[in-house]
Order: sequence, then structure tokens, then C-alpha cells
Amino acid sequence: MVLDNACFCGIKPITRDTVPYANQPFRAEGLGRNAFAAIMKKTIIITGATSGIGLEATRLLAGKGYCILAVGHSTANCEKADQDIRFGIPDADISWFAGDLMQQREVVRVAGEIKKRLNENGTESLYALINNAGCTRSRYMTTEDGYEQQFALNHLAGFRLTHELLPYLLKEGGRVIMTSSESHKNMKVRWSDVMMRKHYNPLLAYKQSKLCNMLFALGLSDRYGAKGLHAYGVDPGLVNTDIGNKTTGIVDFVWKFRKRFGVHPSVSAQDYLYLCEQCEPPAGLYFHHGKPKKYNKQVTTENATRLFKLSERLCGIRYE
Repeated sequence: MVLDNACFCGIKPITRDTVPYANQPFRAEGLGRNAFAAIMKKTIIITGATSGIGLEATRLLAGKGYCILAVGHSTANCEKADQDIRFGIPDADISWFAGDLMQQREVVRVAGEIKKRLNENGTESLYALINNAGCTRSRYMTTEDGYEQQFALNHLAGFRLTHELLPYLLKEGGRVIMTSSESHKNMKVRWSDVMMRKHYNPLLAYKQSKLCNMLFALGLSDRYGAKGLHAYGVDPGLVNTDIGNKTTGIVDFVWKFRKRFGVHPSVSAQDYLYLCEQCEPPAGLYFHHGKPKKYNKQVTTENATRLFKLSERLCGIRYE
């Protein structure tokens, strides 16, 4: 489902005046006028774009003139987000795609629609892919493919979508950005049971998926850095979002307690703008507040390669 430049009624929007940092000027030190104009024409894909960090990153990047291809879970969510953003940015260049990225077949379908759009627009290249879609769970749940849902959406969806769009990213010398988390630290991949079918702990499953985000970023950089592709993980920090709203029990308590102390998602969205607006790809792998930071010692080339092979097998694909 693709929604372009639509106007939807009956939804109370968030105004730019209520969003922190929304009216701050764009700071692109060192960019000449021609370089600035070129950046404004670049295409960026954002998943999980209808709420939380994804919505604010979409708003922020669209407001700076980027062409945004935004992916949301449902048509209704896309319609609501579109009206919300256009209330403050009427001429935003955004196309919406709806799909349940937890399911592998849906990732392939949405990727096909995106590729069709890129080809129709004569773009045939992609400046950045922001793999932001994510979820939490309070009990063991699987997708139609039989994969644990947090692992499926938080890691495999981005892994498969990046594979589908890789030729476009390589043509541009693009950037792939994963929404990771500080929770990936002090965690190891449970290689013998990556879906955590035995002794399931939903919080550990979430942490493992965030570690996989970092391993995927390193794996992409190792494989394609020489071809101009750069990959990053972002630590959004403690953010007040709705990601844990569908959980129950102790998981629900943890998320509700934590988000009380979180910043507005628009604050975390600044990191995505930073990584996209730099003319030269920033050096580093893991970023928070525009600066590289230390990450888990488990994020090694050996583990990244191991995860790559496992993910290829689970997705039934092969990165070239």
C-alpha cells in the first residue's frame, strides 16, 4: 500500500510548537551551497516511521528537504502520521508504504514496492536506509516463519530489507543505520538457541536483538566498506515512546517505569540527522548525541560473520 501526498481529516495533529527542537535551524557546518542543495535531493528510507523515534526522524529529515520513503505497520498508522507531519510541513516529500515487517514475505513485498518507486522516479540509488522498526514482547511469540518475534522484527527485518535494497545503496555509497540500544551491552548471542525457545526471557531476547543490530552494522561495514557503504548503530538513549505498550506483567512494568524518565523522541531523532547530513561518512560504529561511543566487546568481526551466515540461512538469501 503506497500513500502519496494525501490529506487526512479527523485526526488531531502534533504541532511543531509542541515538539522540542522542531524549530531549531539546521546546522551543517562546512557545507557549501551546492553540497547543501545536493543533500536536500537525496532519498532516505525509514522503517517504523509512524510513531516514536521513527516518526520524529521522518519529520526532522522531511523538514530538511530529503525525499522520504516511510514504512509503517498499517495503512491507518501511515495516514495518521502523514497528516501529523504535513500539519507543520505541508510540502513534505514523503511516500508511505504499509507492511508487517515481522513477516519475511511482507519485507520482500514492501521492498518490491520501494524498488518500483525508486525506478519510476529515475532515482535508482538510495542515500540512507534507517532500520528503525522494532518491538518488545512479554511472552514467547513467533512469526508465521516460526521465528521469535523480537528477533524477527528487530533484526531479521532490517537484514532482509537491506539485502533487497543493497544495489541501490551501493550505487549511492549509502548509509545503513540501525536503531540499537545501550541494552546490547553485557549481552551475548545465545548461538545454541538464538530464538530463545528454552528458558525464554523477553527482556534478554530484546537485548540480544539490539546486540544483533550492532553485529549487523559491523558486518555490513566489513563486507562493503571498501565499496563506499557505511553502517551504524544508534543508541537513542532512554526515550518516552510507546514501544512497550503492548506488553504485560513485569515487562510492562519495566517499560512504563523506564519511559517516565525518557526524553522526547525528537531529541533522539537528532542522531539520525547527524549521520545523514555529514558530507563525509562519520568515523565510528555506535553513536549517541552525535558522538561515537564504546560498544559491547562481543561486537567482533568473528561474531558479525557468524550472525551474517545464520541470518542468511534463516532468510533464505545470500549477500553477494
